[in-house]
Amino acid sequence: MSHRPFPGRRSVLRGSLAASAALTLPGALGAAPAFALSGRPKAGWGVQAGDVTAHSGLVWVRSDRPARMIVETAATESFRNPRRWQGPLLGADTDFTGTTRLHGLSADEQIHYRVLLADPDDPRRTGEPVTGTFRTTPLGRRRGVRFLWSGDLAGQGWGINPDLGGYRIYEAMAKLDPDFFLCSGDNIYADGPISATQALPDGSTWRNITTEEKSKVAETLAEYRGNFRYNLLDENLKRFNAQVPSIIQWDDHEVRNNWYPGEVIASTDTRYTEKSIDVLAARARRAFSEYFPISTLQPGDRDGRVYRVMRHGPLLDVFVLDMRTYRNANSADNQTVDPQGILGAEQLEWLKRELARSRAVWKVIAADMPLGLVVPDPMESKPNFEAVAQGDPGAPLGRELQIAELLRFIKHRKITGTVWLTADVHHTSAQHYQPSRAAFTDFEPFWEFVSGPLNAGAFPANALDNTFGPERVFVKAPTASNVSPAGGYQFFGEVDIDGDSGELTVRLREQDGTVLFTQVLQPGRVGQ
Repeated sequence: MSHRPFPGRRSVLRGSLAASAALTLPGALGAAPAFALSGRPKAGWGVQAGDVTAHSGLVWVRSDRPARMIVETAATESFRNPRRWQGPLLGADTDFTGTTRLHGLSADEQIHYRVLLADPDDPRRTGEPVTGTFRTTPLGRRRGVRFLWSGDLAGQGWGINPDLGGYRIYEAMAKLDPDFFLCSGDNIYADGPISATQALPDGSTWRNITTEEKSKVAETLAEYRGNFRYNLLDENLKRFNAQVPSIIQWDDHEVRNNWYPGEVIASTDTRYTEKSIDVLAARARRAFSEYFPISTLQPGDRDGRVYRVMRHGPLLDVFVLDMRTYRNANSADNQTVDPQGILGAEQLEWLKRELARSRAVWKVIAADMPLGLVVPDPMESKPNFEAVAQGDPGAPLGRELQIAELLRFIKHRKITGTVWLTADVHHTSAQHYQPSRAAFTDFEPFWEFVSGPLNAGAFPANALDNTFGPERVFVKAPTASNVSPAGGYQFFGEVDIDGDSGELTVRLREQDGTVLFTQVLQPGRVGQ
């Protein structure tokens, strides 16, 4: 087994936080920074790093007022001889958020960073620095890779509960010291208001921290922004963000449940005065891009997109999909020709091209929706479907046609090491797809692993569609719908790739970190 010869980010971050409390800042902002007793910019929402590569990374912050973002990086938490990066001016046009791209970093190195917010009119007046850390990706495979994934945060009205310690799952995830966290979508529930209390089945009461923006469904840009700010009120999440860099994708609840382009909200849904999903999605996308450090959604990116490939050395490529923006309308999904599907033609060709180019041992396909689980669309009056499968166990129809094309491509191009990860359905499970069990047989066997929610209602397991021959090898889900986080059933997954053998181990874990299921996969195989 390979070992990690570097100090854990958790201990490193503690050192950084301690050092920052007593640091003396360099004078590049002026002769000596003046810490005003009041009126200085504050970064009360913490810091985040994202889309880290071997030589670059993005750092995010939000100010409480206009400020210049400045980032300093160093090899140690003492911040001796720091390197300085001048970031953007933070103002109302981005809700006082900003991202600074760090470049020219050394590979496989622990980067300590601190963010300073300076008064635009007096750069000597700075707020207290906020620190974080991340490790750049390696060029070799000696160290191995460990990352976590999950999704679905603050759903079904279950928000930050101070009685339970808030989003405690992030504390359990931080203890595993992952290289990064893959959030598989539903980072917010813009369509899910959060009230001060909810009744629990045992007669007790769930209490929520509340904000004005979370008192109704999000429609305005300000309300979407407020949904992202809400989660950053949780101290567990803020500490996690400062310790673990992210790879973020989105799904439906960043806009509205089960949305698709061109949709018009029914007049019977009186919660919404704005009925155009395209209008709401544009506002949501802007807020999403402001609140996460995503390399393909930076200001000025005219063709910005969520789908992208993140490379983590020779062991791993992560293919981040967007199964929301380019899909066709939710329907009975039984058409015999479907060039648009759930990915859109352009994204499908991109995915095929990038998979064929990849030389990584493992190719993780990060899907925001599952393949063989039937997900109905309850927002529609007729029996329409929301994901890929529609319950017909026969030959591919509708969106399944696009997935069949992709699976056939992977087989015939002999692309090794593909693994599918997803969230969305609010339970955890492992499905093995096998052509000998399937109606469509022109593909190699593969695994799909499901995790989540992070903090949302839990639901029973979805039915399987046999078109691609899935077998549910493991599942943990409640028998009742919308079980609160107080009732358990909150999950995250872990992927651990050994640098010596190349073996990939998936562990499905509960909220406290308990391992529920383990599957070991061997490298270099087209299917397994």
